[in-house]
Amino acid sequence: MIDAKRQAALREAIELFYFGYRAFTAHPDAILKRRGLSRVHHRILYFVGREPGLGINALLETLGVSKQALNAPLRRLIEIKLVAVRAAAGDARRRELRLTAEGARLEEQLTGTQMKRLAAVFGAAGRTAEAGWRAVMAEMPARD
Repeated sequence: MIDAKRQAALREAIELFYFGYRAFTAHPDAILKRRGLSRVHHRILYFVGREPGLGINALLETLGVSKQALNAPLRRLIEIKLVAVRAAAGDARRRELRLTAEGARLEEQLTGTQMKRLAAVFGAAGRTAEAGWRAVMAEMPARD
């Protein structure tokens, strides 16, 4: 059982996490909205940009979504020529994803705003706070 004082502190942490994430995604979300895209499109662009040639199954695993959940947003990114798909060398059944030049520019713009925000926040909070934040964030998925 968690005592009342600890519950209050944990609720405050939840709220800080929520409002921090909202601020972190606000500018990229506005850019995406102007293009008729959403946060899921940004996640796809981000991970495909980080690993050109990423397979669809690897992307599914990274995002933790089903094929059905990935299908429509990925198809949209391919249709509007932000992501290109091609058969893998040596295995025509495996599809590899890459950002197009326009997709790379958009991903850089979206993620660039987030990197600037993190750089400013980490700079203001200091290295010790940044290290603590990284430890907390690394521990989150490890608890699954």
